[in-house]
Amino acid sequence: MIGKSVIILDFGSQYTQLIARRVRELNVYCEILPYDTSVDFIIRKDPGAIILSGGPSSVYQKGAPMPEERILKIGIPILGICYGLQIIACLSGMKVESAKEREFGLATLVVIKESKLLKGVDKSGRVWMSHGDKITQFPNDFIVTAKTENSEIAAIESSQKNIYGIQFHAEVVHTDDGKKIISNFLFNISRLEENWNMRNFILSSIRSIREIVKDKKVILGLSGGVDSTVLALLLKKAIGKQLNSVFVDTGLLRKNEYSTLMRRFKNELNLDVTGINAGEEFLGELKGVTSPEKKRKIIGKKFIDIFSTVEKNIGKVEFFAQGTLYPDVIESVSVKGPSATIKSHHNVGGLPKKMNWKLVEPFRELFKDEVRDIGRELGLDEKFIMRHPFPGPGLAIRVIGEITKNKIEKLQEADYILKEELDNFDLYKEVWQSFVVLLPVKTVGVMGDVRTYENVAVIRLVESVDGMTADWFPAPPEFLKRVSNRIVNEVKGINRVTYDLTSKPPGTIEWE
Repeated sequence: MIGKSVIILDFGSQYTQLIARRVRELNVYCEILPYDTSVDFIIRKDPGAIILSGGPSSVYQKGAPMPEERILKIGIPILGICYGLQIIACLSGMKVESAKEREFGLATLVVIKESKLLKGVDKSGRVWMSHGDKITQFPNDFIVTAKTENSEIAAIESSQKNIYGIQFHAEVVHTDDGKKIISNFLFNISRLEENWNMRNFILSSIRSIREIVKDKKVILGLSGGVDSTVLALLLKKAIGKQLNSVFVDTGLLRKNEYSTLMRRFKNELNLDVTGINAGEEFLGELKGVTSPEKKRKIIGKKFIDIFSTVEKNIGKVEFFAQGTLYPDVIESVSVKGPSATIKSHHNVGGLPKKMNWKLVEPFRELFKDEVRDIGRELGLDEKFIMRHPFPGPGLAIRVIGEITKNKIEKLQEADYILKEELDNFDLYKEVWQSFVVLLPVKTVGVMGDVRTYENVAVIRLVESVDGMTADWFPAPPEFLKRVSNRIVNEVKGINRVTYDLTSKPPGTIEWE
């Protein structure tokens, strides 16, 4: 049982998924739905609360995303965040106009009235603002509970209607008491219970998988990463020998990855895994390709072709399982709201129509740390659980431009050095993701009094919680010096190393 849940209506904010994360961190289940989801559908789902996300639009613009007007009248507690506040204002007869002074970044929130939503919040704390509109007319059935220097109305509420709104983003880490505000809404206002945890998720997933799969066969595409490995353990527990795990050596894996993981799968995790060496095939398909999107699509199609040949050997398969995560879905296609597509993922978007397999994706609505918690519940060791994420297309998207076997080998060696030194400096656990990028750029160097003209490598280390946002990691200079010296001296074909200082946003974690 997960009890009453929270529905988040997505109006296109880059932070919508962070709202979901904060709610789940407080052990309450939530799901994100499109902003125009019908009120009747919402009522049938019987949520305990509704959150209206932020968004890039202005409510007074033609075609601005709006929910059904009666959303505020169904008696379910509502919290509007930024654009969500302005929706509340618009639907409640208030006036919203463009502000003379926009407010972006940190601001000081001053609590001016007693408030259920802001109970226990610092009376003068930091909040994260991102808006260019303001409320200019205000009705009697709401009260203003907080302001900032540039916003006379930074928080409102109507305890009688159980409707609350904030102009700032409580879901981002920059807001000092953001988690407290969301907690107040969930527990003090909406009276929800803390009953969302991964142990319950495992039990409900096993029941669901058994009901869906019955006695049919399932193929799982094992990548060697945390997500697909945890999924393999979950499926083994749910359907036993009906599971057929396949691990493909694409020729785009890290150094020694294929042989090391095959031993681990079979000897330590007792998984029945079919290994397929297809490196030459993948490299052949990718020859001459420079577009990152085309690389991803070619790799995705090649995986499907290989899995199809497996079916010929094991008999009819009806289901295909993969460890798709929520951030993959969000970045690949705007299925929830009016958000922009960032990039495609080879494991998102369904299977080709010619295939009759049905997808099994139990983690599709989960974040990385939630999957790691499932791994802990299933007995996976901590060292493996905390492995850094590795993209499904592998090193293909870390070789910028055309891929060749020689470039992959250079990158494998450089990446191996980076991993060794992260361990030597005891930094691996402090970093969310670490890798090297090989650029299609050559620079002049001098080695042994001889002029060189070779490739540039980029070190990328980031800190993150879920991959939706990330900051570059402030690595110690002595560490960077050691890694740079080793790569230049030990990897033939690289004579210059740089360090990526870009956060997400505005960049992405991967380069392609």
